[in-house]
Amino acid sequence: MELKALLGSLDEILEPWRYKDYAPNGLQVEGGPAVRKLVTGVTASQALIEAAASRGADAVLVHHGYFWKGEDARICGMKRQRVKTLLEHDLSLLAYHLPLDAHPELGNNAMLGKVLDLDALGQGGEQGLLWHGSWRGGGRAVDFREHVSARLGREALLLGRADKPISRVAWCTGGAQSFFAEAIDLGVDAFITGEASEQNHHMAMECDVAFIAAGHHATERFGIKALGERVAQLHGISVEFVDISNPV
Repeated sequence: MELKALLGSLDEILEPWRYKDYAPNGLQVEGGPAVRKLVTGVTASQALIEAAASRGADAVLVHHGYFWKGEDARICGMKRQRVKTLLEHDLSLLAYHLPLDAHPELGNNAMLGKVLDLDALGQGGEQGLLWHGSWRGGGRAVDFREHVSARLGREALLLGRADKPISRVAWCTGGAQSFFAEAIDLGVDAFITGEASEQNHHMAMECDVAFIAAGHHATERFGIKALGERVAQLHGISVEFVDISNPV
């Protein structure tokens, strides 16, 4: 399909104009005009770009792209090498950040909820990024941590009381540890995100709300994969998700 048509389809699905974001959503680096094969992944790292090139892809679709607010705008060093590889292989780079986090069906939060057996009851917080609901399994915080670890294939970090009974849960994928106070105000028993900060331990103990850091990368694999699968269903092009391992 035409690159322009692919971009139009992605914009129609994700509605990026609804979000105030930290990087441009949509086309970030332009390659060839046609897309026969699309590779998806979490972050547009050098490893993912090389994997896409080796698979004969025409475009790469990611959650974490380039040109973040506050970063050095110059195309030097690591960024130069990444852009150079994209251009050498005529690869387009497409990236959607907050629109993919928040999408009610295909987004990172929606998909994480499905993977973890969480029944969503609502979206709140900044731009609808803080989700809340209930855990179908039920049990203690330590049981919930084990459940999360098993489903994500990564050992999750639990802060707070291990024997805390867990029923109501709030979550936001990636680096959303700053949302913990808002989650506590919702009256939940546990909050899940990707990363933890030092103060989260004290907040968890003093407010008696479990905090689970399950990995930034690990919590954000499912939205981009689901989005790619939707593109394949809609347009019949070849789409492959490539998971570049990341311990963070």
